Amino acid sequence: MLPLLQIKNLSIELKEGDNYLQIVKDLSIDISIGKTTALVGESGSGKSITALSILQLLSKNTHITGNILFNNNEEIVELGRLTDNEINYIRGNKIGMIFQEPMSSLNPIFTCGIQVADVIRRHKKITKKEAKKETIKLFTDVELPNPTTLFDKYPHQISGGQKQRVMIAMAICCKPSLLIADEPTTALDVIVQYNIMQLLKKLQLQNSMAILMITHDLGLVADIADEVYIIQKGTIIDKGSAQKILTASSINYTQTLLEDQIKLNTIIKKTVSQDNQLPTSTIIQQPVLSVKNLNVFFPINNSIFSKNKEIIKAVDNVSFELMQKQTIGIVGESGCGKTTLGRTIVQLAKPTSGNILLNGKDLFDFKKAEIKSLRKKIQIVFQDPYGSLHPRLPIGEAIMEPMKVHSIGNNNNERKERAALLLQQVGLKEAHLNRYPHQFSGGQRQRICIARALALNPAVMIFDESVSALDSSTQIQILSLINDLKSTYNFASIFISHHLSIVHYISDRILVMKNGKIIEAGSSDDVFFLPSHDYTKQLLHAIPGKTLFTSMA
Repeated sequence: MLPLLQIKNLSIELKEGDNYLQIVKDLSIDISIGKTTALVGESGSGKSITALSILQLLSKNTHITGNILFNNNEEIVELGRLTDNEINYIRGNKIGMIFQEPMSSLNPIFTCGIQVADVIRRHKKITKKEAKKETIKLFTDVELPNPTTLFDKYPHQISGGQKQRVMIAMAICCKPSLLIADEPTTALDVIVQYNIMQLLKKLQLQNSMAILMITHDLGLVADIADEVYIIQKGTIIDKGSAQKILTASSINYTQTLLEDQIKLNTIIKKTVSQDNQLPTSTIIQQPVLSVKNLNVFFPINNSIFSKNKEIIKAVDNVSFELMQKQTIGIVGESGCGKTTLGRTIVQLAKPTSGNILLNGKDLFDFKKAEIKSLRKKIQIVFQDPYGSLHPRLPIGEAIMEPMKVHSIGNNNNERKERAALLLQQVGLKEAHLNRYPHQFSGGQRQRICIARALALNPAVMIFDESVSALDSSTQIQILSLINDLKSTYNFASIFISHHLSIVHYISDRILVMKNGKIIEAGSSDDVFFLPSHDYTKQLLHAIPGKTLFTSMA
């Protein structure tokens, strides 16, 4: 039987000035009908650009050679040679795609439901009412809360994980033969991630759908992949069955990727041998940040004629204290309120009631003239790096911009030197200063955002899913960097994530959130190894590949 998709000797070059930079070199992949094929590599390895080339989604300044052959009902179609109308018929209908960054993929001026319904109507001759009914069913299938209500919500009104689920619904709405999933569960908590992957498996069996999974998460690969291709610097350096790649590969790079994944589990085990002692740096008298009985409520029905307005309790009576140099991890499923909590602390969302104190002073008592200094003292690294960076501003300028605003450095040369140093600290190079955001991978853009936040030497850093888009080795580098900088500059941090093992690795204390409330709190080890709440136990159970990599450690 012929493969559903064959990529033969694909090479991709990106034009930079008068020169071309090779991103992918002589790459070949076969994707079988009804199977899941994983393309695995570190950030910047070329895996996402390979996926984009399949549906002609690369910019015009790229030079592509090779063949991409699609088996459309036994008719072999060369995707790279199709006209705009022909490839538009294939997109969404025969080949669906889930993108890595949902906020930049969804149109901000249309509701989520309308965007999915429009895709359905583009490929099916049905009425608006029928398309709406199908969309609501899809929202239910991907476990979005209140599907009927969410149909009328705009992308900015829902969480990052919920936006990703809207994208998944859009990608599978026409039951495509091939689903390209580019880091499809990066923004999702592990329980929903597990459920989404089970849903994709179910759809795969029902429709004989093939899946091309673009990922850096070997835990996910262990759970769902049939075949695996390992990519390094644009070249396939290892391939085989998932069983062979995960347990018997002889390739050094593959072994390194596996060791990095196992390393997180190994470090977790070391914590137990240290008698659950918290770092002595957390034992101080006064908190640098205090959150007291904080409530953030949002109305659902804004009609002036409605007397009984429903409300969403995004943050419900939350209290905690953050000590100097301490890291508190906040973990929970998408929509639990953890991101709203972080945004409220930096005054990007208004509280309904409660108090937030920075070094004893209530943030809501700050005068307008003091707000600028507050911005310097509390920095946040957002979940969506592409939406955080100006697309027309070189990343060196993006890092220097807050330094200029807050008069850090005597001149631009000093600021540029600091920007270059920060880039090096987060694993990039000084030569990257003049590049633009679109010239980086998703993981690299996240590192740029971290460098920009660190530029102001803040007292409190809030990391909102700041490593969720990174491969395991880069996660370890960034988490270690945060720990090193915390010791050097004495800042406190709040680490928001859906992944409990990562939160455990970086945090001194953990708060578990569900439906806006703190349902469990304690030391990092106590919550991870001795959870008392059933929901926390569910989070632990759903960690991808946990059984395999723990046994290999």
